[in-house]
This record gives sequence, structure tokens and C-alpha cells, in this order.
Amino acid sequence: MSSLAAKLAECAEFTERTDFARVQQSIDSAWIDEALAASGTVSVRRRRLPAEQVVWLVVGMALLRNLPIREVVSRLGLALPGPQGGTLARSAIPQARQRLGDEPMKVLFERCARTWALTSAQAHAWMGLSLFAMDGSTLRVPDSEENRAFYGLASGGDRGDSGYPLARLVALMAVRSHLLLAASIGPYAEGEHSLAKPLWDEIPDHSLTIVDKGFFGAQVLVGIHGGGVNRHWLVRAKRKTTWRVIQSLGKQDKLVELTVSKAARAKDPSLPATIVCRAIEYQHADSKGPQWLLTSLVDAVYARSDIVGLYHERWEIELGYDEIKTHLLEREESIRSRTQTGVAQEIWGIMIAYNLVRLEMERAADEARIEPRRISFVGALRAIRDELLWCSLDSPGTIPQRLRRLRQRVLDERLPPRRSERRYPRAVKVKMSNYAKKRRPTEQPEAATPTTESAN
Repeated sequence: MSSLAAKLAECAEFTERTDFARVQQSIDSAWIDEALAASGTVSVRRRRLPAEQVVWLVVGMALLRNLPIREVVSRLGLALPGPQGGTLARSAIPQARQRLGDEPMKVLFERCARTWALTSAQAHAWMGLSLFAMDGSTLRVPDSEENRAFYGLASGGDRGDSGYPLARLVALMAVRSHLLLAASIGPYAEGEHSLAKPLWDEIPDHSLTIVDKGFFGAQVLVGIHGGGVNRHWLVRAKRKTTWRVIQSLGKQDKLVELTVSKAARAKDPSLPATIVCRAIEYQHADSKGPQWLLTSLVDAVYARSDIVGLYHERWEIELGYDEIKTHLLEREESIRSRTQTGVAQEIWGIMIAYNLVRLEMERAADEARIEPRRISFVGALRAIRDELLWCSLDSPGTIPQRLRRLRQRVLDERLPPRRSERRYPRAVKVKMSNYAKKRRPTEQPEAATPTTESAN
């Protein structure tokens, strides 16, 4: 066989689909059917882009961020052949996304997330407790009238409002694999506590949830601890937090009683008058003074040093948001959709895509017997994108199967063990511009600041 023929044979073997026949799909097609049925968006008439294909289009928009949506459809082979052939009309894609709406993507995300993240958290448990973190973030959305009206702008005080509308996102994440368990999306004006409230019910029994001090509040803490069996919380105390010491458990370790404020009990009469918890003092290398951690882990079996170490795993959710915004979304100014429903649909698709990448990273790590955090997200994402661009697909349902074939390549992106001694104090990296902000026609312009040239 000639050299050219041998190379062609290798290419044919590379694209062979029978290798995947015994591999279970990451997203079962039945889950997509259930999501479409639950939201009443099943395609009845035959279309070039039926609902199940549009689901994969929305996921593909996140995985292939640098491509126009029309090319995503083409590269993934999502459009069904027409009765007389021909290309897909440009109007068909936005119409198909509009017919789908955001609810099926939300239902599908929840179905996948519960299956993947709960299993992952149990596999990487600490002393029998699944570990989760919760925090909020924002995503810029296109500056359309509809997005401005619904999502709103952030107020910048003297510097004026933000240049783009912002969608607020609160997520619950398995900290040792970065798989998202649950999430809420809303306008910027809606507070993180409000968006987080429905997520507390998603926390499983026998778990520890680490939250930022911004979530410190009786309703949150009682909601976590009292919402199930053996559900615990860990949070850093605010500077002005006070308590009554009940018992000393050791050096820098006390059993304390917090008093629930009258204002909190007026809003929620079911709250108790006091909360008994554990207070642990420690000194972080970058902090100016001692810090206090508060936790419901009052049993002495949970060592003080272990709890201090666990709190700093809360930073994993910050890294997860960075992976989504900086690497998956390539740090572009905003996502694509110019309507309220389109924004929500796209964000749910982004989180499904993120979980798919993280799921493949975890499976590769399990085979290598290393932590999922030892795999490079950037490298894994690049490998997945390369695979999707190299091979066209006859069926969108084969995308998860192809992701599994990347496992060995993903393993090549393993990282060295974490170096806990490294420190990166927070600092401003980009200075605000001195130029006036671009305004919409309906807004009043800022007063110009005279320059040396204009003064002369």
C-alpha cells in the first residue's frame, strides 16, 4: 500500500463511528426528549432545524464560541436535508431558537447537573461529606433595548452606569471537580440571596456547603443546616460579627452562640432566636489580621486545621467562573443574544457545555487516578474544539460520544500538583480610562474634562 493510501486509511479509521457503539452517551437522548416534553416544545411538523437539533446548537454556540452561529450549524451537521436540497435560510436559525425558548435548556441543565455533580461530589467526599461551594457572578449581555429593560445596568456612582446590561448568576458547584449542580439566572438588580434561595433545596444530605461571607445570614445558614440530614455550612465571619462563647474547644477554637437579629426574625418568624456553631480563628498569609470562620461542624471529629484548609477550597468556584468567562467565552465583551429569553437560553447552554467539558476532564482524571483539578481546563477545551471542528457529525447526539474519545488527549494536559505556598493578593490590573464613556442617543453626555490642548 502506498504512503498516501496508508494515510487515507488512517483518516478513515479516525472517523469510524462503530468504535462508539458500546459507549454510553454523556447526555442521553431521552433526557433531551424529557426536557422538550416538559416545556411543551417538541417539534410536531418536520423542520430543517427541529427542537432536538436546536438544543445541540445552543450547546455548540458555547463550545465553538469563535464561530458564527450559521457556521456552528454547518460544522456540527445539525440541519436536516431539505425536500429539494439547498442551503438553510438565514432566518431559520433565529426562528428555531425562538421556538425553542429557554425552558428546555434549563430543564436539560438541571437533569444533567444533578446526575453528574452529585455523583462527582460523592466520589470526592471529605469525611463522608460531599463538598459544594456557592457564589454569584455576572455576565455582560448585548446592549439591546429589551436586555436593558429586563437585565438592567450596574450603577458605577460617579463613573456612571455600566456600558452593558448585566445578567446575574448564582451557582452551586462541586468544589473538587467544578461540576455545576444548580444555578439561578436573573436581572442585575435581583440580589444574590434572592437568586440563591431556590438552590438550597438542591443541596444533598451528608454535605458541606462553603459560602462567601456575602451569604452570611441566619436565613441562609438555617436553610442549609435545617433543610436536610447532616447538611453543614462553612463561612467566614464578617468583621463586626459578635457571639457569646459557650465552650472552649481548644486554642483558637470555640463553641459559640450567635443571636439572630430582630429584623431577620421579623422577615422570617420561623428563624430561631440563636444559632449555636463553631468559631475558628486563623491567620492567613495575605490578611492584615486574624480571621474567624464559623461552621456547623461542631463535632470534635472535624479537626480545626482541616476546616481551615477546606474553607480555602471555596476559591474553586471563583476559578470555575474564570474558566467560563475567560476561556469558554474567550473574554469577549458580551454573549450573543439580544433578547431576554435568548440570553437565558444561551446561559443555560453555556453551563451545559461547561459541565460537558468538566465531565470529560473528571473521567480522564479517574482513569489516571489523579484529582480532576490536575487536568488543564484550557487544554481540555482546546482538544474538544479541535475534535468538533475536525469531524462533521451525522447526528448531534454523537457529540458526547466524541468527547469521550478525547480522554487520552485530555490526560496529556495534566497539571503539576497545586502549590499551596503560592500567593496572589488581589490587586487592580487595569486602570479605568480617562475618556468619556460612549452614550446611547437617549442619554445625557458627560461633561467634558478640559485637556491641555483645549485649554490653550
